[in-house]
Amino acid sequence: MENKVSVENFTNLDIRVGTIIEATDFLEAKRKAYKLKIDFGSLGIKNSSAQITELYSLEDLIGKQILAVVNFPPKQIANFLSEVLVLGVYYDKGVVLITPDTKVNNGEKLG
Repeated sequence: MENKVSVENFTNLDIRVGTIIEATDFLEAKRKAYKLKIDFGSLGIKNSSAQITELYSLEDLIGKQILAVVNFPPKQIANFLSEVLVLGVYYDKGVVLITPDTKVNNGEKLG
């Protein structure tokens, strides 16, 4: 591993659990993607664009808990403002979402 990161750099990331409450096709995106509305509890509902169409249908996503970085600056993607970065693993068949294996409260922090 060449690119080492300090613990302080890692702890500066605010990674939280949220539940996807709405998912729609993002037709205006350059690459196939979904628009997500995610409930982060006390942090509120945030929007995200996610290129996760290979392994997840819109119906599969509703109610799914995910992990996301919530303290990156918002990013304008076409006509949509993505407020959080949903985390996933690149796999040869598509992106696999990072999810807790037990249901937890929305807004809980990775630590």
